[in-house]
This record gives sequence, structure tokens and C-alpha cells, in this order.
Amino acid sequence: MTITFAQPLAFDQLQQIVVLNGAVGRLLVACLLGGLIGLDRELNHKAAGVRTNLLICMGAAFFTLLSAVLAGDGNLDKGRVASNIVQGVGFLGAGLIMHNRSRVNGLTSAATVFVVASIGMACGAGLYAPAVAAAAIVVAALELVGLLERRANLKVYSMVYEARGVDQQLILSSILDAMDAAGQRLSNIETSSIGDLQRVSFPLTTSRRQHQRLREKLQTEPAINAIFSYYDPEED
Repeated sequence: MTITFAQPLAFDQLQQIVVLNGAVGRLLVACLLGGLIGLDRELNHKAAGVRTNLLICMGAAFFTLLSAVLAGDGNLDKGRVASNIVQGVGFLGAGLIMHNRSRVNGLTSAATVFVVASIGMACGAGLYAPAVAAAAIVVAALELVGLLERRANLKVYSMVYEARGVDQQLILSSILDAMDAAGQRLSNIETSSIGDLQRVSFPLTTSRRQHQRLREKLQTEPAINAIFSYYDPEED
């Protein structure tokens, strides 16, 4: 007696070709849209870049496609597999959310992953127009809304400052004075030295206008020979 473990899922060659012809276009569109959203995140140095969003979008499209194929023509419940995508992506997005320095980071990345999965599901279902429209809205929201927040001085974001000079105590005193004048608390200070060069770095989370004022203030301090600022790698 021959036992065929794959018998319930057995497809003949013709059926596989039909599925393949219908799948390639949907998967490619999903890769394109997910990759475009990921590229926007990558260019802005955010978590979950091109490869992550591309693979999530394609995976969601493939699961959606397989859900209908595996259900078969006689089964009305064609969304059984696809219905679990939301839960899986929810767990994936939760892994991107972190709590750092009394702030919650990664919410935008987690939300992006969630909506990218929905775009992939639309591609898997063959709904190309809604998928393209949703991808365009996502990119517009990430770019235009972010720009408006920065211009209107509404969004606070974290930057790491590094002051360089020859006297560490004077550098620290100058930074403390500048932070007091800006109404900000100085914390998480890191110091290091390279020969006679002293380096003092610290993070600050505030609005664009406050960042600009602090930088201008630090540049006028005699004890600070150079001041550099970098986007916090933990910033979402």
C-alpha cells in the first residue's frame, strides 16, 4: 500500500502552471510597492528598510494567494490562511517597538509594517489599483506629514550632540549653561579623550527650533572648539 502524504494538496502540472501565471504578476507588484515604501524608510535612516518591507509585502501577497488556492473551488472559506496574516504582522510589529530614555520608539516602523502587509494582501487578491493607491498614500503620509510637522515645529525628535575641546570641565560647564538656558535637562553624558582632544556627547529630545537654538548657543562657547550633531540611531 502506497501512502501519499501530500495527496490532499496534490496539484497536477497544468494546475501549477495556472497558479504560477497568476502569481508572478501579483508577487512582483507586491515586491515593487513594498520596496518603494521600504526605500522611503531607508532614505530616512529608519528601521525596517527596503528588504524588510519588500519581503513582508510579498509574503502577505503569497499567503493571500495560497489561501484561495489551497481552499479549492468547493470551499467558500478562502481566507482562512490570509486571516492569520494580521496576527503574524502584529507580532512582528511589536518587535520593532522599544522603550528608550522614557520614550517609546518604533511606533511608525511598526505601523508601516502593518500597512505594508495590507498592501501585500491587496496585491495577492489581484486588487492592484487599491494597492497602488494605498502605497502612494503611505509614502505621502511619511514624507509630507513629516515635513509639515518639522516646519510647524510640532514634532520632537532626538539628536546626539558631541562637543570637542581641550578642557573637559569647561566643556561640561558650557554645555550645562546652554542646556539651562534652553530649559533642558542634561543627562546620559558620555566623555572620552583622544590625546589632548576631549569629547563630550549627550542626547537631547526636543523640537527642530530648540535644536537649532541650542546648536547656535554651543557654537558661541569659547571652551567648545567644535560641535557636531547626529540623528539618534534609536529615533523612529
